[in-house]
Amino acid sequence: MITAAQMRAARALAGIDQKTLAGRAGVSLPTIQRMEASDGVVRGVVDTLMKVIQALDEAGVELIGENQASDRGGRGVRLKPGVPQNPPA
Repeated sequence: MITAAQMRAARALAGIDQKTLAGRAGVSLPTIQRMEASDGVVRGVVDTLMKVIQALDEAGVELIGENQASDRGGRGVRLKPGVPQNPPA
């Protein structure tokens, strides 16, 4: 399960925009926009969700359970160990 807030936070942490994520995941930009526009759990074809999660993983971001989130916002994302944080664009 991934939420729209997690997707937005993960993308921001990786320093990539929606178009870049779409390209890396091999999905359309409108698909990414639709996924991030929801207020809750992202809904979509499992294959598409897996492609997006894989692209985020390759960008150095991992999704974690909300109970493991240290940001108190419960977004449940963090950089993988050893990955430098990109400065905000």
